[in-house]
Amino acid sequence: MPWDRDQMAQRAAQELEDGMYVNLGIGIPTLVANYIPDDVEVTLQSENGMLGMGPFPVEGEEDPDLINAGKQTITEIPKTAYFDSAMSFGMIRGGKIAMAILGAMEVAENGDLANWMIPGKLVKGMGGAMDLVAGVQRVVVVMDHQNKKGESKLLKSCTLPLTGTKVVDRVITNLGVLDVVKGGLKIVETAPDVSEDDIRAATEAAIVA
Repeated sequence: MPWDRDQMAQRAAQELEDGMYVNLGIGIPTLVANYIPDDVEVTLQSENGMLGMGPFPVEGEEDPDLINAGKQTITEIPKTAYFDSAMSFGMIRGGKIAMAILGAMEVAENGDLANWMIPGKLVKGMGGAMDLVAGVQRVVVVMDHQNKKGESKLLKSCTLPLTGTKVVDRVITNLGVLDVVKGGLKIVETAPDVSEDDIRAATEAAIVA
């Protein structure tokens, strides 16, 4: 049985290690904040100028002045710090952020990432993804394995405009976990009742042993 969005976020939270500074992208990755293990202390960073974010607020306690880069209301914690976006991107470009957990439209077997636009569709801008994939130490992508047409989103090569080349380290989908290795993608883990053959059948990219 494939993972749902929350289960994918919960699995992504297992990638976090004590002491990490982490950036969460728009979409499923923002849910990771709700599943950080109790024995792991990480500091979440947002491109719009916030270091130290708590989980999403409960209904009725939202503060419209506290938002993440995806314009979602969030909560602060005792050690939260605020600053301008120039300093925020200085942290990213300076290699101070250990990991970015991002969404994606496509990932290629060599680690290329496309997650910022679909030609012909209105986009507000590229956001911070290009800086993130170039500046952070590790990139983990969380996304559905296939699109709404049932076509693989893990491809031999991306068809959409690239965010970065050879930048993805690990992909967590609703079917399982795959690492980008020499020659293609390696299956690390499968969702419950999903077999490696199921993943191979749903994947255009090369799967290596």
